[in-house]
Amino acid sequence: MMSNRRVAAIAMLSMGASAALAQWARPTIRVSDLHPGFKLEQLFPEQFGDWRIDPHVAVVVPPPDQQALLNKIYNQTLARTYVNARGERVMLSVAYGGDQSDGLTVHIPDVCYPSQGFRVTDTRDAQLQVAPGFMIPVRHLMTALGQRLEPVTYWVLMGDEATISNTQRRLVSIRYGLRRLIPEGMLVRVSSINPNMDAAVAVHARFINDLLAAVPSQDRERVVGKINFNGSLKS
Repeated sequence: MMSNRRVAAIAMLSMGASAALAQWARPTIRVSDLHPGFKLEQLFPEQFGDWRIDPHVAVVVPPPDQQALLNKIYNQTLARTYVNARGERVMLSVAYGGDQSDGLTVHIPDVCYPSQGFRVTDTRDAQLQVAPGFMIPVRHLMTALGQRLEPVTYWVLMGDEATISNTQRRLVSIRYGLRRLIPEGMLVRVSSINPNMDAAVAVHARFINDLLAAVPSQDRERVVGKINFNGSLKS
C-alpha cells in the first residue's frame, strides 16, 4: 500500500506540473504588436463615396466617468459625423483595444447607452452583407433619450471574427489562446437620428458598405473579419 508521504509527494509533483503547464499555455503574444503604428484615423477615411465629415456637427464627448472607463478598456477611439449630398447624417464611433485576453472587455452599446440615460426599446440581430456571398453578424438597437430616437447598428471585431455576443467573443478568445495569442478587438458603431428604425438601418447598411469599399483592401479584415472581398473566406 502506498505510504502517505509518497502520495503527498506525487500530488505535489502533479500540482507543480499542472501549474507549469498552465503558465506555459498562458497567451503571451499580442496580435496588436504585429501592427505597430496602427491608427484609427488612418484606417477610416474622412471622405468616401458620397459621404464627407460634417464640419458643422461637434464631436460629442462622453461624460468624464464614461471616458475614464473607455480609457481603461481601449487604446484608441474615433468619433465622427458624416453627411451626404441628400443631407443624411450618420455618426461613426470606433473603439480599439489591443488586449482582449478575456474576450469580454468591450463596452457594447447595449450597456453604454443605458448608462448614459437612454432606453433601449428594440433589439434585432441580423446579418449584413459586406462582400459578395459574405455576411457578418450585426445588432440593431432603437434607443431613446427624451425626444431623441437614435437607431444603432454595431458589431465587435474580436481577433479575426465579427461578433455580437459574449459567447462568440469568448470562443474566439479561447481559439486564440490555444495558439498563445492575445486577440485585439474593435467595436464599430453606426447610428443616426431617425424615428424610423427600418429606414435608418437601410441607411446604415449603405453607409457601411460605402465605407468598406474605401478602406484599403489589405486593411478591410481589421474592420469586418478575415475574408477575401470576392466573398470567400481566407485560408
